[in-house]
Amino acid sequence: MNPISINIRRAVESDCQKILELIQELAEYEKYPNEVTLTLAEFKQDGFGTKPVWKAFVAESAVRIEGFALYYIRYSTWKGQRLYLEDILVTQDMRGKGIGKALFNRILVEAKDGGFNGMNWQVLDWNTPAINFYNKYAAHIDSEWLNGSLSREKILLLTER
Repeated sequence: MNPISINIRRAVESDCQKILELIQELAEYEKYPNEVTLTLAEFKQDGFGTKPVWKAFVAESAVRIEGFALYYIRYSTWKGQRLYLEDILVTQDMRGKGIGKALFNRILVEAKDGGFNGMNWQVLDWNTPAINFYNKYAAHIDSEWLNGSLSREKILLLTER
């Protein structure tokens, strides 16, 4: 069996449709298939508009984009600037071929080259394959912090009082 040739490169605007499809694949894998409400127009604007807030790398074979890693910069009052890995995904049929490792390693280089004080991400507690992947990097997986969030609709409701 010949190893697959993968090119890791920065995402460009024309990749947004495929990345959004992969985001939907990730939502389905994480058992939240109806939670992706982001439109393609919003996604493009947020990554390539006048005030981009995210960047990404894609893993591309000769045929198609096989995965992506999307990140942004967050600020910790304790640690300073940190790279936040929002999502990393490899298509289901291409998992186990080193593509996730190549994407994660590229993100590590981005964190180093950007001079960030570290890197953060989240992983679901039931996602054993992902936890095992991160453990190979001797990552600290924190079980103490709980995630909080408010939807746009909830924010609107709360601010109309």
